[in-house]
Amino acid sequence: MSPQRPEVGDLFRRFRQRLAHGGPVHPGRPSVQLGHGGKVGAGPAGQPAGPGMHARAGRGADGEPAGSGTDTGRGTGGGPAGPGTDAARVGPGAMSAGVSPTPGRAAADTTDAGAAGAGRESRPARDVAPVDRRGRKRRGGEELRVPEAEFTSYYGRPILKAPVWRWDIAAYLFTGGLAAGSSLLAAGGQLTGRPALRRAGRVTALGAVTASAYFLINDLGRPSRFHHMLRVAKPTSPMSVGTWILSAYGPAAGVAAAAEVASRLPQRGVLGLARRLLPPAGQVAGLAAAATAPALATYTGVLLAGTAVPSWHEAYPELPTIFAGSALASGAGVGLIAAPCAQAGPARRFAVAGAALELWGAHSVETRLGLLSEPYRTGTAGRLLRTGRALTAAGVAGALVGRRSRAVSALSGAALLAASVATRFGIFHGGVASARDPKYTVLPQRERVRRREAGEV
Repeated sequence: MSPQRPEVGDLFRRFRQRLAHGGPVHPGRPSVQLGHGGKVGAGPAGQPAGPGMHARAGRGADGEPAGSGTDTGRGTGGGPAGPGTDAARVGPGAMSAGVSPTPGRAAADTTDAGAAGAGRESRPARDVAPVDRRGRKRRGGEELRVPEAEFTSYYGRPILKAPVWRWDIAAYLFTGGLAAGSSLLAAGGQLTGRPALRRAGRVTALGAVTASAYFLINDLGRPSRFHHMLRVAKPTSPMSVGTWILSAYGPAAGVAAAAEVASRLPQRGVLGLARRLLPPAGQVAGLAAAATAPALATYTGVLLAGTAVPSWHEAYPELPTIFAGSALASGAGVGLIAAPCAQAGPARRFAVAGAALELWGAHSVETRLGLLSEPYRTGTAGRLLRTGRALTAAGVAGALVGRRSRAVSALSGAALLAASVATRFGIFHGGVASARDPKYTVLPQRERVRRREAGEV
C-alpha cells in the first residue's frame, strides 16, 4: 500500500464526519455538490477560512475536517482563503463541480447554502440556462416542441398492407360487368323479338365470362383454388358468394350462346337431337343468365368495399351502383356496335340508365368521402375516372343523336366500352393508392375518435 494513501479506518471516520454535515461524500474526489447539505471543498492543512464564509466543510492536508460553519478553500499561494472570499469557487473542487469562480455570485451561493441548511434541495441560479437530459442547453429555458409526426410506418412496417392484386383483377372487374350487361341486353332482345341484339348479347356474354374466369384463376395461381372455394358456401363472404354466382352464371351463359349456333348443326343423329333441343333450352338459359346478371355485376363492388382499403371501404354505398351502371353501359355498347339501328332501341335505353348510375356514383365517391375522395381525384385514378366520365357522356350523346347512323352508333358503343374500362381501372387504382399512403388510414381514424368523444356519433 502507498504511504500517502490513508488507511481504511481514517476513510471510514472521514465518511461519518462528512455524513453528519449533510450528505454522502465520495472519498478521493476534491469536491462534491451535496444534495441536502453544504459544499465540500479542499483546503490546506485543515486551516479554517476567514469569517463570513459559507457553511461548508473542507478537507485539510492531514485528512481532518475543517469544521462546521466555515468554508475552507485553497488560496492563490497555497494558504487559506481570506475573509470575504468565496473560497470554494477558486478551489479545484469548485471547478470540478461546474461552478464559475465569480465573486459577484457570493450572495447567490449564500442563498443556496441557507436553503441546503434548511433541508431543502438547492436550485440552480436563475441566470443559468436549463439543460436537457442529453446535456444540451435549451433556448429560453423552454421545452423544445416535438415535430409533427409523419405517417410513414408502424415500427418500420406499413400501417396497411396494399393489395397485391395486379392489373388482371381490374380486367376481371370489367369482364364480369361486361358479361352481366350483355346477358341483360340479350334477354331484352329475346323478349322484344330482336334476334341480332339477342345473338350479340349471348355470344359476348360467353366470351366475357370466359375471360373473367381466366383472369380470376390467373390471380389465384392454380385452377384448383377456384374449385376448393366451392366446397364451402358462406353468405357473409363476398368472395364465396361471387364464386357461386360465377358457377351458376357460367353454364347458363354457355347454353344460351350454344343455342345461337344450333341452326348450323346437322339435322340427323346426336347432333340433330341437339339442334332440336338447344333453342328452347337457350331461351330458358338466357333468362336464367339474365336473372343472375345483376348479382354478377354488383358483387365485385361489395367485394372491394369489404376490404380494409380506406377508399374502397368508405365507398361501400357507391361501388355497387357504379359497377351496375358500368355493366349496363358496356352491354349497351355491345348492342350499339353489333345490332342494326332498327334493333338497337333497348341498347340506347340501357346506355342512358347505365350512364346515369355510373356518373352519379363516380361523382359521389369524389365528393362525399372527404379526405378519402382524394385518391379518386388525383394521380392515375383521377385521370382514368375523368376520362371515363367524358367517354360516357360522349357515348350517350352519340347513341341518342345517331339513331339512324350505324357509324355513329358504333362509335358511341366503342366509347361506352372504353368508358367502362376506364371506370373500373380508375376505381381499382384509387383504392390501391389510398392503401399505400398512411394518412388515409390514420387521419380518418382520429376523426372518428374525435367525433365519438364529442358525442356526434
